[in-house]
Amino acid sequence: MPAYAFEALQNDGQLRRGVIEADTAKAARGLLRAQTLVPLVVEPVAAEAGDAAAGWRRPLFAGRVLNATRLAIWTRQLAGLVAAGLPLERALTALTDEAEDERLRNLVAALRAEVNAGAPFAKALAQHPGEFSPIYTAVIDAGEQSGHLGTVLERLADDLEERQALKAKLVGAALYPAIVTLVAIAIVVFLVSYVVPQVAQVFAGTKQSLPWLTVAMLALSGGVRSYGWALLAALALAALGGRLALRNDALRERFDAAWLRLPLLGRLARGYNAARFAGTLAMLAGAGVPILRALQAAAETLSNRAMRADALEALVLVREGAPLASALAQKKRFPGLLAMFARLGEQTGQLPLMLQRAAAQLSAEVQRRAMQLATILEPLLIVAMGVVVMLIVLAVLLPIIQMNQWVR
Repeated sequence: MPAYAFEALQNDGQLRRGVIEADTAKAARGLLRAQTLVPLVVEPVAAEAGDAAAGWRRPLFAGRVLNATRLAIWTRQLAGLVAAGLPLERALTALTDEAEDERLRNLVAALRAEVNAGAPFAKALAQHPGEFSPIYTAVIDAGEQSGHLGTVLERLADDLEERQALKAKLVGAALYPAIVTLVAIAIVVFLVSYVVPQVAQVFAGTKQSLPWLTVAMLALSGGVRSYGWALLAALALAALGGRLALRNDALRERFDAAWLRLPLLGRLARGYNAARFAGTLAMLAGAGVPILRALQAAAETLSNRAMRADALEALVLVREGAPLASALAQKKRFPGLLAMFARLGEQTGQLPLMLQRAAAQLSAEVQRRAMQLATILEPLLIVAMGVVVMLIVLAVLLPIIQMNQWVR
């Protein structure tokens, strides 16, 4: 049964908004009048919440209704209601009533309308690909088919929360060095483009030669003042060109493969992608998704194209009859820890559990390396900034010291 968003007047003159289900808009107005409401606006919510069919109606900068954090919270709420024994339709009704954001309310109402019409929950989610990824839909589908939707939703919520926690820790580790770097660049540019030229005017009338450090700093200052905007535009164009060039699949794969070979960042990226792959594969396998389909979906979550290519090649080997551990062991970009836990899981018949342990261990290792890298970068950035400021100060003070010696 379709859902309609409405605005109506109550007997006391207050405006009331909400969502109502009816066969047609006319029937929805009739239901509102039966509740002693005066309908003002009655519109189908599926068109607003949909992605492909009605994306043109979405505001230009509205973004997704459910970002990663809100999706994890919403999944946890739904899992709690379903695990408590509440039917799916009533759980969605409760979430619709509790939603504070109108767009979220309309989205959940559209899902409830699809479920009331007899569609599986996974199919209803698939109608909104901008909000729910294929992996999310596949896990829900497996939960519905196995009859353990509540358990699968709990596992899905755990995975989403763990992924968000890992991302937050990585961002937190990189935030301080990034702020220090930006502040250092701003200070150096200000000193070179404004302070140094002001001081240089003092020595403009003298016929004495200036120290080489001062000459070099004045030349750098002149270059920044004359060509600073051109250099900034060139850097922006280079960044844009590089971004466009990386849209080529072959070039992007070579770039990602080179990135993995970097001493520190490469190992960090390798561990992060391996943890994400193992966690997704564990969740899908635990939900009852066939291993080939789970491997395909887990490979699509990898942001590194080189590791994604390796995962797809491992999928081909598994399809041909090779054990998962053997297929992963042949791909050296994946940590050996992942293949080891996969082998233990295959031998004990507890593959999802072992893959989840591998994901947890890899995530912990990534967090540890990220904190180590941030700890090393912080003093290095401060020292580098101090050295640059010291050179600028010396470039200003050396001519003054030289003039004092001449006076004596």
